Amino acid sequence: MRTIRIYVNDTLENGRTVALGDSAATHVTRVLRLRPGDAITLFNGQGGEFPSTIAEVSKRGVTVLIGAPIDHDTESPLAITLAQGISRGERMDFCLQKATELGVSRVVPLLTQRCNVQLNGDRLERRLQHWHGILVAACEQCGRNRIPELLPVMELDQWLQQAARPAALRLVLHHRGAQPLSSHRPAQSVELLIGPEGGLEEAEISAATSEGYIATRLGPRILRTETAAVTALAALQTLWGDFSH
Repeated sequence: MRTIRIYVNDTLENGRTVALGDSAATHVTRVLRLRPGDAITLFNGQGGEFPSTIAEVSKRGVTVLIGAPIDHDTESPLAITLAQGISRGERMDFCLQKATELGVSRVVPLLTQRCNVQLNGDRLERRLQHWHGILVAACEQCGRNRIPELLPVMELDQWLQQAARPAALRLVLHHRGAQPLSSHRPAQSVELLIGPEGGLEEAEISAATSEGYIATRLGPRILRTETAAVTALAALQTLWGDFSH
């Protein structure tokens, strides 16, 4: 039987009742057609999950009785930061959704020379909220109890110049990179830099390599930006992550 998982941005405690947000309540009642007494699982992104029971469904909303927590951890032992050049519309959504399913720890949306997306002010804030919703929905679907960290949108140069980042294997994907992914030594943390549609400019790749990134190729073919992200993350999880567990 399928487990219905709902993210709740609230404190979760055994025996407490909590009201679902409007969007979650609509999904539970109108899409899933659940009723009082039906089981769902709640999580708040801080680890663990809470098997719970729908207590009340009314015009005011949906109330859930929280059960005893379960320490269920599906996080990868490999900490991956995806620094992703922002692509248009559904391509970026697809990339973030699949990156979450593939266990990415942190996402950095980057503005690069070939980005065709203009973001500022209210539009930027709405886009960040939309992307966070993509991450949450992916966690609900794939069984993760921790939401990947979503950093603010920043320029590529700003990201490269940030100091005091934890030591990591830093890879910039480039179809003419000298090294294949499998040539690198095993790592516990990886920073993966991927360009948007059209890739990164040569000057951007040079700037990345000067900051310790290694130009790395994924086979002989040129991949679309969303394909590159999924392929690289799956390969990293296979090499050093949890795909072999």
